[in-house]
Amino acid sequence: MNRFLTPHAAALPSTVPFTGPEALERRSGISFRARLGANESLFGPSPRAVAAMQAAARDAWMYGDPENHDLKQAIAAHHGITPAHVAVGPGIDGLLGLICRLTLAPGTAVVTSLGAYPTFNFHVAGYGGVLTRVPYRGDHEDPDALLTAARSTAARLIYLANPDNPMGSHHPAAVIEDMVANLPGHSLLILDEAYADLAPPGSVPAIPADHPQVIRLRTFSKGYGLAGARVGYAITSPGLALAFDKVRDHFGISRISQAGALAALADQDWLRSVQERTLAARARLSAIACDNGLVPLPSATNFVTIDCGRDGDFARRVLAELGALGVFIRMPGVAPLDRCIRISLGDEPALDMLAETLPLALKAAG
Repeated sequence: MNRFLTPHAAALPSTVPFTGPEALERRSGISFRARLGANESLFGPSPRAVAAMQAAARDAWMYGDPENHDLKQAIAAHHGITPAHVAVGPGIDGLLGLICRLTLAPGTAVVTSLGAYPTFNFHVAGYGGVLTRVPYRGDHEDPDALLTAARSTAARLIYLANPDNPMGSHHPAAVIEDMVANLPGHSLLILDEAYADLAPPGSVPAIPADHPQVIRLRTFSKGYGLAGARVGYAITSPGLALAFDKVRDHFGISRISQAGALAALADQDWLRSVQERTLAARARLSAIACDNGLVPLPSATNFVTIDCGRDGDFARRVLAELGALGVFIRMPGVAPLDRCIRISLGDEPALDMLAETLPLALKAAG
């Protein structure tokens, strides 16, 4: 069937950025007892969001509003901007694909960090972009190195996540604001703020929504606990926001997902409760790591990245042994970040299971 593919598509590797826990369960025959690898919220969505989705399910025979009108109005009011500054899409992953489709031609230069969120790289490769990847500086993405690489390659896109996945680190708002002030004129900054709702105060930069060189991405998957609903949004200048309409699936956000996101956004008390539980779970997970002689890195997200103190091979063995014990986690994919494992925050039963199994996995890993 490859004869029907474009030469570019035929040459792409048959890989995906992430192997889902369901696929891992099918391969191993082991059901995970603790799902701590996908950065989902084990605290769940707002009960109001659940009720709204249940009610909307009765109308699932109808397509969702293709303009996402009510949700865009609510997002705009929440951020103090106009609906013209908002584009809604199927999670940040889907929005990244739309941005690449809108901006990249074969050979277009793109800059990201070596080891940063791989779904972006997946979309860049799919549209023929040429990636330059700069190293992290310690456990942080390096804004200065990203800007230097963008200038030297004439990059059209720069990707930066703040807070960062997979390391859980973050830059203060002033660092990001300085980066935006120094963007080369030919570059568009994709600022992935998936974890902004869980970040410490002073992490979210002040960037005008009208800025012509920045697209900020937010999601309902993390703090709002709606990863399975697939709803994200971009905040950008009206011209860029409108461009999404040229290529997006206009029925891509179901009625159920729109209803859930709208109700979740209205329930800020629930988000505050999740933020409180996130702080407690970070402390508990960090303590579990320390109890086992490992080093938890400071986190601004709903996961903790843990330095295993050795090399990537050892960390991969730890990951595999935890999987064999029914605990699903993930880890960074490239050195030197791959000396770490990455564990999503969980509720008390999930963290109890981690506390029970982590010493066994470390012993088995050698």
